[in-house]
Amino acid sequence: MKFHFHREFEKGYKRLKENEQKRVRDRLNLFRENPFHPLLKSHPLQGEYAGYYSVSIAGDLRAIFKRVGADECWFVKLGTHRELYSE
Repeated sequence: MKFHFHREFEKGYKRLKENEQKRVRDRLNLFRENPFHPLLKSHPLQGEYAGYYSVSIAGDLRAIFKRVGADECWFVKLGTHRELYSE
């Protein structure tokens, strides 16, 4: 599976501590093997993010992505539940 990362995702990644960045890399590797692995808690989103999915990274940390075709994903945002869904 091919991954693309939006600059907003990259900004979120750079703000994380080193151990959190490692967790993101580990979860993305797990995602590559099985996008719907139970640890990821993958689920479709609604409202503003209709057409996108969320995966759990660690604790309250989430990644939002959109599937493009059968074998490509755009990861668009990374942050806590509050950072991603509250305004």
